[in-house]
Amino acid sequence: MNNDINQTITRVAEIIINELKLEDVTPGTFDADLDLVDEVGIDSMDLATIALVLRDEHGIRIDEDDYPKLTTVRIIAEYIDNKLTIGE
Repeated sequence: MNNDINQTITRVAEIIINELKLEDVTPGTFDADLDLVDEVGIDSMDLATIALVLRDEHGIRIDEDDYPKLTTVRIIAEYIDNKLTIGE
């Protein structure tokens, strides 16, 4: 399980880095506990785009009501793994 979450964290970081075109950061150096809104500067449109990519990649539903809760890479990865575990 721990390895799965680490893989998901890495993949979420890759998606965020690619979608936001972040420079000088890699999935390995991206702090999974950084607040994406306050510390990285993600806005609601960025988060919606990232949610769509994650939805398509993992085949899960991400409710718009859940967006405000998805504040760090780690929380997003746990959310995805939980959705996959319960089969949503």
